[in-house]
Amino acid sequence: MIKAMFTALALLATAAPLAAEVKQDSIRNLVRLEQRGLSTATKAHLNALVSPNTRAGGFSYDRAWLESQPKASGGAQWECLAEALYFEARGETVKGQFAVAEVILNRVDSAKFPDSVCSVIRQGTGRKYACQFTYTCDGSPEHIGEPRAWERVGKVAKIMLSGAPRALTGGATYYHTTAVNPSWSRKFNQTAAIGVHQFYRPDYRISSN
Repeated sequence: MIKAMFTALALLATAAPLAAEVKQDSIRNLVRLEQRGLSTATKAHLNALVSPNTRAGGFSYDRAWLESQPKASGGAQWECLAEALYFEARGETVKGQFAVAEVILNRVDSAKFPDSVCSVIRQGTGRKYACQFTYTCDGSPEHIGEPRAWERVGKVAKIMLSGAPRALTGGATYYHTTAVNPSWSRKFNQTAAIGVHQFYRPDYRISSN
């Protein structure tokens, strides 16, 4: 019995270096394959891998791509999101519009905010200085006067509600334009700056002292 145990231990001792050598050979082969693949990849392919502007399945933050998508329509949640994008971000780039949509949907998913798009957008409306989205309490009529802009933001709303990735704002649930500097922005972590909007997430700041 003891002899058998010593024999087994001896076999394990000789097998361990062999296994390590096989593992190193596998790693070397993988590295060689990766190097070969990178050397033959086109610049466009490499840009597509690292750029946040394009995604699998043809999804893109490009204006031309958005224009090529079918005209969108939907129910109440779609209409609320499209309306918010129209009044909050219709002058932004396509990426900026998607970013604002991300914030609204991030709020819907957060336990700290209402659980529907329309409720998130209308939160605080009617109470002085309490509205979350300025256009809902600025006293101006909510008139859609730019049909082409409305069509574009409608597409953005539809795409986001259909489950498009939220990869622009780092999970932000707040934003403001560069024209203002609200006090709450100094308490939160800025996660992104896109166009005229800056995006924030209310994490605890870490002292840099």
